[in-house]
Parts: sequence; structure tokens; C-alpha cells
Amino acid sequence: MKKGKQGTPFKDLIYKVLIFIGAVALIVYFLPRDGKFNYQFDMNRPWRYGQLIATFDFPIYKEKQVIKTEQDSVLTNHFHPYFQKNKDISINAIEKFKEDYHSHLKDRLPSSLYHAYIQKTLQNIYDAGIIPTEDMKYLLKDSVKTIMISEDKLATGKETSKLYTVRTAYEALIKGDSVHFKSEKLKACDLNNYITPNLNFEQERTETAKEELLSGLSLTRGAVLSGQKIIDRGEIVDQKTYNILESLKIESTKRSESVSQKHQILIGQVIFVAIMMLTFMLYIELFRKDFYERKRSLTLLFLIVIFYCIMTALIEDNFLSVYTIPYAMLPIIISVFLDSRTAIVAHTTTILICSIVVSHPHEFILLQFVAGMVAIFSLRELSQRSQLIKSAFVITISYAMVFLALELISESDLSKINIGMYTYFAINGILLLFTYPLLFLLEKTFGFTSNVTLVELSNINNSLLRKMSEVAPGTFQHSMQMANLATEAAMHIGANSQLVRTGALYHDIGKSENPAFFTENQSGGINPHDRLTYEQSAEIVINHVYDGIKLADKNNIPNAVKDFITTHHGKGKTKYFYISWMNEHPGEKPDDAKFTYPGPNPFTKETAILMMADSVEAASRSLPEYTEETISHLVEKIIDTQVEEGYFKECPITFQDIATIKAVFKEKLKIIYHTRISYPELKK
Repeated sequence: MKKGKQGTPFKDLIYKVLIFIGAVALIVYFLPRDGKFNYQFDMNRPWRYGQLIATFDFPIYKEKQVIKTEQDSVLTNHFHPYFQKNKDISINAIEKFKEDYHSHLKDRLPSSLYHAYIQKTLQNIYDAGIIPTEDMKYLLKDSVKTIMISEDKLATGKETSKLYTVRTAYEALIKGDSVHFKSEKLKACDLNNYITPNLNFEQERTETAKEELLSGLSLTRGAVLSGQKIIDRGEIVDQKTYNILESLKIESTKRSESVSQKHQILIGQVIFVAIMMLTFMLYIELFRKDFYERKRSLTLLFLIVIFYCIMTALIEDNFLSVYTIPYAMLPIIISVFLDSRTAIVAHTTTILICSIVVSHPHEFILLQFVAGMVAIFSLRELSQRSQLIKSAFVITISYAMVFLALELISESDLSKINIGMYTYFAINGILLLFTYPLLFLLEKTFGFTSNVTLVELSNINNSLLRKMSEVAPGTFQHSMQMANLATEAAMHIGANSQLVRTGALYHDIGKSENPAFFTENQSGGINPHDRLTYEQSAEIVINHVYDGIKLADKNNIPNAVKDFITTHHGKGKTKYFYISWMNEHPGEKPDDAKFTYPGPNPFTKETAILMMADSVEAASRSLPEYTEETISHLVEKIIDTQVEEGYFKECPITFQDIATIKAVFKEKLKIIYHTRISYPELKK
């Protein structure tokens, strides 16, 4: 096969390059391109960051209240809405009155003077202008003193007080000259039929005039030049500085909306995310080589980092709080499936990438880093659901305490403390409880084995173990005894004790298929091997490994446990039958393959411990007497032989570990086989 650098298979190298490029591309794709002003400041409070220097020229904008006051003043004194006068309305109204007068109104009026008065008054009212009642209400509400009336393409000003509504026009007709003309006579003429608004509001022209008027107002007062110092750490943010900072915030946002600025932001995001992901990948390659070589481990790590970065970008971009996202779930998942060191590095990488998205990165990094550390320390080994509930509670409290500390440091007025943040922390804690079902899904998807699963498999009421205890009680007792030995040794050298215990219980599960062919299950002195050849006996004994794998596959036992079934004998030989054959056939060469287990040899600390414990526990049953010397000699002889035969060449176990395991085995076996005192008999 074609190799990449340092012997890495070319296919694996391509996969790692692709997953790296894919991770960077996905994260950057979802990151927002709008520039963020990542400084938090308040009036009359100290500036908490370093010296701030302007990197470009920008104007100082007036305060919103000042701008609003100026706009209101201009609109009150200089703004005149436009109305269009319709001449046809007045002509038609007067013509109609003339017709009605000659047809029937003449009989109701005392003299022709009334006709002349009404016609003249109507003409004057229409010349002044009749405005709809609703429009008059708006003018009065906005305190508009003058309007512009368009007539024959010319616009002239008219005081609002001199305009008529339908109601005021009718009153002017009836009461305009009450000395010479009686109101009762005028009312009898139904003069309201000749009064119609002739001023129509011009919306578009009015808005244009308003915009032109407001555009003349200056929104700025002075400017800040590039290179000018704005504020330094510890200085108080006064009104002037506050206005400058707000102006810088506005201009930064505007500049980020340009195409060139978006491209610049994109390049920066690609470089930053690529550096962070490359650093994370280098850590895995240098310090966690086994994770780097396993695709499922590498895929899980990258997928979790990608998921949290995308979630942060989506939630922050939709104006929700990122503090509801359970970031502490990330180190919990990784520490359960992989290890706590990798969990810390992955968590740190994730929150650093996410910090370029959030509004207040300094506060965000502090809170999430502490929460991640607390998550790892409070849940170093998950085996019960109650542990997760306790951990979620502790993480929520740590969030609240760190945020409270930051508030007390930066906030002098306790009444201004952000209570809403504590609600987000509570939601975060509730979401952390979903880690338990998520672990199950990830376990099935990626083929990992969590401690929760190992604890469940260790239950002796499990169908496989219960069957073994019934059909192969000797093997079951051997497995139980061996589990205690191996677990104690694993705890002393820092190996996964729960994995070793579970592996010990299942390592000989294949013997339940043919229990009578194994000495620990035989009774009455009957040995079925007496009727078989040595090759046949060796084949049956070796087959307990294959039978164990078949049973494990049938019952969905995880691969991590199946490894103990295949490695507890490694590539060793069935020595009893092998040596017996050689003794009966001196000078002949045996077929080694018929007497050799399929292997492989142990490749982890846990599988190495199990091989040692298996051999030591089985051999200890045949000791003629149990003294400190015989037990010590047995342990030393068996484990030294295994080391000499090269069973542990492929696993990361040290001589110091082996010495510790020997000491543990000796101590445990002395306790198991200690001599009991004889009870005296009662003398008669």
C-alpha cells in the first residue's frame, strides 16, 4: 500500500486532511460576517480593557435624545405639510346652490339678499380652504401652525387657524352675520349640502419636504482621527467618551457591511479557525496517538467541536443567549469515551473559536472554561445517572458563582446585577441532563463503550452471566475471583478498572458451550479428554475463544469487552496438551498451529492485566500449600514467563506497572487463601 509521511497509510492521510478542511469550512460558513464591537462599557464606569486607539477616521455622533430634540424643534417651527386645493369642488358647490335657489330655496328666504350673502360666504370659505376633520385633528395634535396649499403649481402658506372644517364652515355660514340674516332662515336651506372639503393631503410631497428638512440637520459634532487615543484602562467613561465609543461602534458596524470588509472578515475567520483546529489536531497526533489513528475517535472529536461552533453562531445571530447552550456537555462526553486531558483541550479549542462570535468574549471564555473544568472534575467516571444530576447541579452553581464574582468586581450598584443570566444558567443545567441519552446514541453510532454500559454488563443477573453460572459454575467462580484480582491491579496502575472487571467476567464466556471439557467444571473424576487425542483436546479448548466471540456478537457485547475474550490467552499454547504430545512423541516436531490460540496478544494495559490475572488465579488453585513463599514464587514465575515469551510487547505497560501488579496479586492471594484457625472441641 502507498504510504504517506512517517508510514501513515495514504488513505488515512487523505481522510485526516479532508476532515480538517471540512471542519474549518463548516465552522467558517456559519460564522456571521458582520463586524462586532467587542467592548462592553457603561457611563461613569472604569474602562476594563487596554488602551483603545482609533484605527480609522470617524465622526462623533450626537446622542439620540439630542437629535430627537433638534428634529422636533425643526419640525415644529419649519415643517409645513402640503395640501392640494381642488377648484372644481367650490365651483360645483356654488353652481348647485344657485340651481337649488331658483328651484325651491327662493321660497324659504325672505329676500334676495340672503342669496347674495350665502353665495359670497361660500366663496370666501372655499377660498380659505376646507380641510377634512381627521386631517385637522392631526395638524392640531402635532401643533402645526402653517400648511402649504398647492394651487396652479404654486404653493402658498396658510395658517392652520384660518382653515375650515365642514363643521366650522357650516357655523360660519349660519352665524357669520346674525344681525342682518336670521339663523333659522339659513338653517332651513340645508346649507351643509354645499360644504365639501376642497383640500387634499399630499402624502408623497409632504414626506419629501420632511426628509429634506431633516437632512439639513447635522448628526455629528466633531470627529476622531486615526491614531488618536480614545480611552485607556481604568479611565472613567464620561459623557464625551461614551459618545465617542458609541460612534466607533456605529462606524465599525457600517464598515463591516461593505463587500471588501466582509472578504477581510472571512479571511480572518478562516485563518483563526484553521490555526485553532490545526493546533487541536497536532495535540491529538503528538499526545494521543491512539485517538489520532482511530477514525471514529477523530470523527467524534471534530463533530462535537463543529456542532458547538455552529450552534453558537446560529443562536448568537438570532439574538438568543449562548449561555443556554450546555457547553459543559462537550468535556463530559469526551472524558467518558476518551480521556479528561483530551476533553480539556477540545473544550478550550471550542470556546476560543466560539468567542469570536459572542458579544462579550472575555466574560464568555471565563464562564465556559470554569464550567468545563468543573464538569471534568465532578464526573471523572460516569457509572450512575445520579452522578450526572449532581454534576449538572454543581456546574450550574459554578456558572452562577463565577458570574456573580464578575458582577461584584465590575458593578458597584448591586441593583444593576443581571438577574436574567441566572435563568439562562438554570436552563443550561436542565439541558445538561440530556447528556445521558446522548451518550447512548453516540455509543451506538461510533462504537464506544461507556462506564454506564460496562456497569450494566457487570450485573451478574445478565442473561449471559446467569447462564454461565448455571452451566459452568466453576468457570463463573474463576471469572468472579479473577475480576477482583484484575480490578485491584488496574486501580493501582491507573488503568480502567471497570473495563477490566467487565472483561474478566466475560473473558471465558465461550466455555459455557462445552463446560465439561474444562477442569474447573468437572466433578466425579470424569474427564472427557481421556477419550480424545491431544490435538482434539487442544482444538476444543481453543474453540472456547471462538465460541465466546460468537456469543458476544449474538448478545451485542461491545468490542472493548470482546477484546478480552480474544487476548486473554494471546498467541500462547495449550501447554498441557502441547507438552503431553511432545513427551509421547520424542524427537518429533509437533504442528504448533493445532496447539496455539488465535490471539492477538494483549495490546492495552487492561488486556495485559487480565492475561496475568487469568494465569495466576488458575494456577493458584493447584498449589499444594498456601504460604507467603509459595504464592510469591507462583506469581513471579507466571508473570516473568509471560514477559519473557513476549506477550506484552505490543501493549503500553511498563516494568514498574508489572511490579505493582505482582505486589497486588500476592497481597490479594494471601488474603484469599489465608489459613484459618481450628476451632477447639468441647471436652466431655
